[in-house]
Amino acid sequence: MREGRQRLDKWLWFARFAKTRSLAARLVAGGFVRVNGRRVDTPAKEIGPGDILTVAAEHRTALVRVVDPGQRRGPAPEARRLYEELGRDDAALVTDTGAG
Repeated sequence: MREGRQRLDKWLWFARFAKTRSLAARLVAGGFVRVNGRRVDTPAKEIGPGDILTVAAEHRTALVRVVDPGQRRGPAPEARRLYEELGRDDAALVTDTGAG
């Protein structure tokens, strides 16, 4: 694993999007996670700071930017520091289609 990168399933578990690492792997394998707009089905996919994840978990769909790969699964406040939530009106996600 390259410096500053993390396995997707492990990161989802660290960031508390799944209760167990095996559930995180199933979430990825089931096609419920996109990395930078592309569906990923390999739990071992490397992610790092700046990557945009869309996670369609059972309880909600989250759009987040990875801030830190993390070192452990800590308490919820620590887990929230691993990502930044993005909203629909986030300027980085808006594209001009030229329609008018």
